[in-house]
Amino acid sequence: MKILIVEDDNKIAAFVQKALKEAGYMTVHAEDGKEGLAFASVHSVDLAIIDLMLPLMSGMSLIKEIRNTGKCFPIIVLSAKDSVQDKVEALIAGADVYLAKPFSISELLANIHAQLRRFAMVTEPSSLTIKDLTIDLLSRKVFRDNCEIELPPREFALLEYLMRNAGRVVTKSMIIEHVWEYNFDPETPIVETRIHKLRKKIDEPFNDQLIHTVRGVGYVLE
Repeated sequence: MKILIVEDDNKIAAFVQKALKEAGYMTVHAEDGKEGLAFASVHSVDLAIIDLMLPLMSGMSLIKEIRNTGKCFPIIVLSAKDSVQDKVEALIAGADVYLAKPFSISELLANIHAQLRRFAMVTEPSSLTIKDLTIDLLSRKVFRDNCEIELPPREFALLEYLMRNAGRVVTKSMIIEHVWEYNFDPETPIVETRIHKLRKKIDEPFNDQLIHTVRGVGYVLE
């Protein structure tokens, strides 16, 4: 799952990004409101964390613009503004949670988990299944033929992306864009390396191969 962080204080942004990555989430960081709006439009975002006092476009305006464009992912406000009026305005604008700075990272993570769980219950199933392979999107557990398979966060994200696109060939560039938040050179072997590691856990111990290479194009799970 990808989380958009819109925060002009780079120290706070780096702190939040580190905590989210350790918790298994992918992140993308915008330093001002306009960049945040562009990222929300281009990236497949599952949740946004937004400061209110941002350059170029305020956080309040950003939230309104996101909601006006029909985006319905959860929004958590992190702001030094802690008046009741600020909180009311942000919630009316479309925020789901308002946390005042300084904040507890454990409280932030708990709210992220709660919002993603609530959103998943409304909009999509909590698990994905292809043949005898199942991933639980809430507990982030993987099972094949009733055997639990432990995956690190990046491999889980890769498998989730392949399963969400089951039967469809996805290119290296598509995988990099959705599974990694960085703009890697498409020629980098990072995708092949992760696919190889994933196959050793998902395919090799079992009879049927699910992850297939489409030479010159990409990969497909079916």
